[in-house]
Amino acid sequence: MNNSHKKQFTIVDETVVYDGFFKVKQVKLKHTLYKGGWSQTITRELFHRGNCVAVLLYDPIRDEVVIIEQFRIGALQLPQQKQAWLLEIVAGAIEAGETAEQVAYRESVEEAGCAILELIKINDFFTSPGGTSELLSLFYGRVDSTDVGGLHGLDHEDEDISVTTMKFDQVYQLLLDGKIQSAIPIIAIQWLYINREKLRSQSV
Repeated sequence: MNNSHKKQFTIVDETVVYDGFFKVKQVKLKHTLYKGGWSQTITRELFHRGNCVAVLLYDPIRDEVVIIEQFRIGALQLPQQKQAWLLEIVAGAIEAGETAEQVAYRESVEEAGCAILELIKINDFFTSPGGTSELLSLFYGRVDSTDVGGLHGLDHEDEDISVTTMKFDQVYQLLLDGKIQSAIPIIAIQWLYINREKLRSQSV
């Protein structure tokens, strides 16, 4: 990795080309090159939805993960209609004036009816930086999963969410079998695979 050159970019022009449920900008820019000098002016479309939060809800005593299932427009291309309903973890957008931690607590109640007992930051990462500005904050939320389940979501946001709890081994097998196809829960479950024994030992 060559870090010796000075990394810079300059925006030549920026235009909002669509402003609806999400926003799309067309950005024209130049940036410095590893070999020296500057790139030509390049044009990119940038999908903007704001920053988001996701929470891996896990009960280390019962060794259960809270999994939600909901319809996802991005999965329409899958060959069978039922595959447009994806297995995921709780997630939501950061609204004006909110912190990422506040969103984690709020979304856990709204989407899963779940009260977080302890919240730990896992990481921040870009979900798809080649085309979207979304920066996601991923958390682990310790919960008591005893009475978790059922149908949740906000009617005014057209949310229709099925919530269930699964033993970790079952969830991890779904991942291995390719049944979990959304990147965020895959990352979260892999983190849990690495940290599960520590979390369980701390809860004894």
